[in-house]
Order: sequence, then structure tokens, then C-alpha cells
Amino acid sequence: MKATLLSKENNEAKFKMEITAEEFEKAVVEVYKKEKDKFQIDGFRKGKAPRSIIESHYGEGVFYEDAINNVFSLQYPLAIDELDLEVIDYPRTEFGQIRKGEPIEVTVTVATYPEFEVKDYKGVEIEEVSADVTDSDVDEEIENMAKRNSRMVEVDRPAKDGDTVLIDYEGWADGEQFEGGTAERQPLKLGSGTFIPGFEEQLAGAVKDEEREVKVTFPEEYHSEELAGKEAVFKCKVHEIKEQEIPEINDEFVKDVSEFDTLDELKADTREKLAKEKKERAENSMKNSAIEAVFNANDIDVPDPMVEQELDSMMREFDQQLRAQGMDLNTYFQYIGKDASDFRTEMRDEAFKKTKTRMLISKIADQEDFPVSEEEVSEELEKMASQYGLEKEKLVEMIGPENINMIQGDIKVRKAVDYIYDNAEKK
Repeated sequence: MKATLLSKENNEAKFKMEITAEEFEKAVVEVYKKEKDKFQIDGFRKGKAPRSIIESHYGEGVFYEDAINNVFSLQYPLAIDELDLEVIDYPRTEFGQIRKGEPIEVTVTVATYPEFEVKDYKGVEIEEVSADVTDSDVDEEIENMAKRNSRMVEVDRPAKDGDTVLIDYEGWADGEQFEGGTAERQPLKLGSGTFIPGFEEQLAGAVKDEEREVKVTFPEEYHSEELAGKEAVFKCKVHEIKEQEIPEINDEFVKDVSEFDTLDELKADTREKLAKEKKERAENSMKNSAIEAVFNANDIDVPDPMVEQELDSMMREFDQQLRAQGMDLNTYFQYIGKDASDFRTEMRDEAFKKTKTRMLISKIADQEDFPVSEEEVSEELEKMASQYGLEKEKLVEMIGPENINMIQGDIKVRKAVDYIYDNAEKK
């Protein structure tokens, strides 16, 4: 195979591939061997007919289509490697006339990664984010710990905001019970905003075993069109009223919920952990600000195929999230009254921003040519293996040594982000 570049402009390359007669003949023979069992020729057992007999019955080109597709799929990667092209989309092809014993010309047009330089990525101005931990931060974290260790206890008093009531209810609209408006022994935290606006407020002051009517109006944008905007009455009965009992924060509490003996020890440990977390959040926030500054300073050509690929990835990720919740993408679209095209339109700006940002950071990594040591790759593999619960050797076997370059690329990208941040002017 011989590849000749015809043109390369506007993020598109056009080149010619010449597949030799020998390469094509070899591909035809391989297709014949694979497909011959499908042909039944009189006088021959199935799969035993010579190639020439099959071609005489079905035409000389009976194996040509599969053969040309096979040989192209093998030779195309070699061609783009030979021409040093970084392609970003599927190629468009024009095949020349196929004649037995003659080479085949293929004209290929394919979108390529744009050539550009990133400017103004050193010394970007960002606002410094404080990572200080205050006494109130520590107190709030320990109070949250106490709430997580709270218990619900039944109380003999009127219900109030923050209580959880156990209720039966029946919903009525236009004098008839409506579907989905009935429940028994349903827990409801007053003030949570879980139910229709106005519902929870009308249960405040109710006592155990009381029956009470709650009158509400369904929102105009309510998901059920039959009930949207309608007035309704819920006949409720209160079975229980419970409040959250939060343990007192003292040394005894600390001994029950931690490895420490005193409140002072827990506070010191909490402060240390919060300081680490706030430092990480502050750095991440400032890194994002620095990257955004580089994003705004560089106007580059972002190829549409790359944006489309990012949209594909976003849709797959969203579908996986939905499936984890027992739903899929098509069901979700039916529920919200939209389709995949609407989703892609709404997410296009975000996909564009992600694509452009990735292009800029990757280019900075190339421009600075950050070195990546074997030790760094090994550490990265160790982290990945730990995340997946695998031995490092098993992970390497799964991803293949040929993909180690991708890991090196990821490390370079992280170094580029750190480089932008470390060289930023913090105000």
C-alpha cells in the first residue's frame, strides 16, 4: 500500500491510497475461505466448490465488496500513520474501479485535529480562595455528626415544623378520588417540601389520632395533566408524631461515635480534616478559575465532530446514571416529553466548552513537553488498580501495554493544569 497526501487545509485532509493487486487478491482469497460454506453449487458438496466455480455462477466480483472493506480497514490506519495525520472522525471514501490483477485507488477525505498554539496561559489572574477553618466550621461539623447519630422518638404533643408524622390520606378532586392520591402509614417530615405546596403546613398543630382535611391547589406545571391547576382535598389521619432527638455533644458522645475520648480531641481531628478538605476545594476552585481564564483568552477552532463525540459520551454517561436508578434514557425522554435531539441541543454549549477546554490543556501539555517517568505511570496504575479492586498486573493485562500512552497523556494533562495554577497570579 502506498499513501499520497493530496491536500490538508481547514482541518481536513485528502489523500490517496493505492492498494496493490497482490494485497487485494490476498483479501479476496481470505473472504472466499470464510464465505465458501454459504454457497451450494450443483455437483459439489456444500463448502467444497472452487472459487472459480462460485465466481462463474455469481459473478467475478462476488467477494469483492467484503474484500475491499477488509483490506481498507487494515491499510487505512497504516496510511494515516505514514502521513502523520491525527484524525478525529470517520473517513469518507471514493473507491476507484476494481479490475482483477490491477491496483485499486482509494481517495480518502477525513477531518483532522486542528493545528493551533495556546497563548496567555502563564500568569493568568485569579481570585484567591480562602481555606481557613473557623471554630464555627468545626462546631457545625460536629453538630452534623450528632444529627447523623440522632434517633426518632414519639411525642405526645401537637405536630410542629421538623416533626415526622405518620399519616393515612385520600385525595379527592371534583368530588372523586384520583389515582395515586391514596396512602397508608406514610411518613412525612413537616417542612421538608416533599408534598404539594401548602399540604405540610396544614398538618402543623395536629395531634395523634386526629382526622384532618387538607385543602391544596395542584401547581399549573404538575406532571399529571388531569390534576394540574386543580383544587383538591386530602382526608388525613395522623397515627404518630415523632421528633428528632439529637444527643448532647460531650465526652460521652465522643466516646460513642469516634475513636477519641474527649470533645477537645474530636475537635482537633475535625479541624485537621476540614483544613485538608477546604484546601483541596479551594485549590480546585482556583484551578477551575485559571482554566476558565485560559479558555476565555484563546479563540480556537473546535471541530464539530469532536463536539458530537463529546455529546455521545455525555448521553452514555447520563444513561448509565439513569440505569443505576432503574430508568433508561428513552423512558426518561418519554417522561419529560423530549427526545435525544432536544437533549443534544440543550447540552451542546456544555459539550463545546468541555471539548475546547480539553483541547487547550492537552496542547499546553504538548507545548511544555512535561516529562512522565516510569515511576509516575506505575503510581497511576496502582491507584487505578486500587479503585477497581484489582492487582496492578491484572489491570495492565486488561488495558493492554499499547494503552499505557493514554495514562501518560492523562498525567501530562494533570501537570498542565498544575502548571497553569502554579504560574497564576493570585489576587
